[in-house]
Amino acid sequence: MFEEIWTEKYRPKKLEEMAGQKEIVNRLESFVKKRSLPHCLFAGPAGTGKTTAALCIARAFFGEHWHSNFLELNASDERGIDTIRTKVKDFARTRAIGDSFKIIYLDEADALTRDAQQALRRTMENFAGICRFILAANYSSKIILPIQSRCAVFRFSRLTKDEATDYLKRIQKAEKLTIDSKSLGMVFELSEGDMRKAVNILQTAAISSKKVTSKIILETAGKAEPKQITAMLNLALKGKFTQARKILISILFEQGLSGEDVIKQIHKEIFSLQISDKKKMELVAKTGEYEFRLTEGSNELIQLEALLAQFGLIR
Repeated sequence: MFEEIWTEKYRPKKLEEMAGQKEIVNRLESFVKKRSLPHCLFAGPAGTGKTTAALCIARAFFGEHWHSNFLELNASDERGIDTIRTKVKDFARTRAIGDSFKIIYLDEADALTRDAQQALRRTMENFAGICRFILAANYSSKIILPIQSRCAVFRFSRLTKDEATDYLKRIQKAEKLTIDSKSLGMVFELSEGDMRKAVNILQTAAISSKKVTSKIILETAGKAEPKQITAMLNLALKGKFTQARKILISILFEQGLSGEDVIKQIHKEIFSLQISDKKKMELVAKTGEYEFRLTEGSNELIQLEALLAQFGLIR
């Protein structure tokens, strides 16, 4: 039997089971109680509960018929005007089974072209009596104003450490995992408030052992030990370039990390260095410059070595 993906296995079925977003959950629960739902725009980063909230609303309104009355589309896959004119319009124009309206959920709606968004605006107007739209977007500014004005806007924020770790503890208990609070905190740090990413890291780490340690988590997430990055930076700042370079080569070739992952960790660890704020500013500026070079396709080793050299010159 295949192991179910935990992001789906432990996805909340009811609004009150969601992690974080308390204000949004309260407002959505009031819509369910009143059996009234406006068009909605869920805006916020990935992994903060936008899709989960839409599925919970569908279950709360339609019960066992929710599959029949709920259409989920990913706008980044089908972003053209034809999708709005065919799939969305065909579903919107038919009446709901056992209820007064249907729900269409458009994930990553900010990927829709402007023409597609104009067509969507007209569809929202024409079928408002029998269909409600829930749009999810990472950036609400990419949604045209006529659509924004027709929606109740809900801004989802990244989860706090307490909210995320409480949710991970539920999974830990259900899966009978052994993991300490420090390792759970590390999962949160690596996920950066993205709950989907946090659950995936935990599941991947738990595949090898029911006893999950910090070392397993770092290997799973493809990250270097923060102490290792800090040691490398401190050596570079002291002018010990050859020793710093040895650590860099170990991280890149023995641990198999990409240059972009390493430079992101360097950026993060700069703020914990025991140096003046002015020096930190200079280091961040240089890190940004070299990160840009990497994204443009420059050689990872050469650019990261050059960055370490800059750290030595700035000291």
